Amino acid sequence: MSIGFFRAAFFFVSLGTAPAAFANADYPTVAIVDYVRGCMTANGETRAALQSCSCSIDVIESIIPYDRYEAAETFRSLGLQTGERGVLFRQGAAAKSAVSELRRAQAEADVRCF
Repeated sequence: MSIGFFRAAFFFVSLGTAPAAFANADYPTVAIVDYVRGCMTANGETRAALQSCSCSIDVIESIIPYDRYEAAETFRSLGLQTGERGVLFRQGAAAKSAVSELRRAQAEADVRCF
């Protein structure tokens, strides 16, 4: 048998399994790219950082559903506002809970990926 046969067989087998691999991915591509870009900015713009940051968002995705991730990111972003506007997003019970859950997931991702 030739190598071409094995390549063709692998190609057709991978076609059958590729959709299953992405079936559980519920984070939008924009959210993933946004996270990886921010992570790479913080950790260096290298290939190693790209791999670690991609791994990190995959771990976070496996721990937190997208709707809770989005809520936590929203609370964290709006909490950066100064004054009374930001206080609501920093000190509310829902905000603290969501951001805490995200921090725990990020800590787990740091342990696994960095």
